[in-house]
Amino acid sequence: MTKKNWTRNELILAFNLYCKTPFGRIHIHNPEIIKLAEIIGRTTSAVSWKLANFASLDPTLKERQIAGATHGSRLDTEIWNEFNQNWEQLSFESEKLLANLAGKPVEVVSEISLSDLPEGKERESVVKTRVNQSFFRKAVLAAYDYRCCITGLSLPELLNASHIVPWSIDTQNRVNPQNGLCLNVIHDRAFDRGLMTVTPDFRVKISPAIKNTSNSAVQDFLLRYDNAQIHMPTRFKPQNEFLSYHNNNIFRA
Repeated sequence: MTKKNWTRNELILAFNLYCKTPFGRIHIHNPEIIKLAEIIGRTTSAVSWKLANFASLDPTLKERQIAGATHGSRLDTEIWNEFNQNWEQLSFESEKLLANLAGKPVEVVSEISLSDLPEGKERESVVKTRVNQSFFRKAVLAAYDYRCCITGLSLPELLNASHIVPWSIDTQNRVNPQNGLCLNVIHDRAFDRGLMTVTPDFRVKISPAIKNTSNSAVQDFLLRYDNAQIHMPTRFKPQNEFLSYHNNNIFRA
């Protein structure tokens, strides 16, 4: 039987799932891989192998000497590059494709709240923003295997995908997983308020503004991690330019 070539839309869906799947869960028994295989009419092994092909293109995995599959196609590389050049557009496009094939609204597939969505023209803009925020969260948390990069906490309910350069500042990298860190809710707030940062050599740095605090909880939750090395992601390593921006513009030095 002649193998059917992968279409662009199928590869966009596969890359979407690659972004949201921890590296250790790329296998044929993963329910999400099984579900996508059913939706696009391919075998679970074919979908799993395609995700592994994308892994072979990931520079973070190469740096950590973690090998993906080999013999990916030229189109795999093109899709990888497309996403990396326009995360905001491609992430939303991939979520819409998934929703259309599932026969459900994109907000349902992306698991965003429907209760407070506005009506009329504003709704589409709000839906796109929230869908992309949901994609960003899933991609960042998956990159860190659903563990806080500072403490190792692994309760998803207490984890946030923290923007390094704030959402409002850099519109081009709002959805780029390399502009994200997986942080627990306390360190997320401290990072957002500039009470801590992560340096370009991936170490935690606590602001001098709180170093003289006598409160024992500040010591336990923040000061003890000063100069600690973060747990690195298996993919989408934070870009140095984003970390430098946070160091120079958000952090209270």
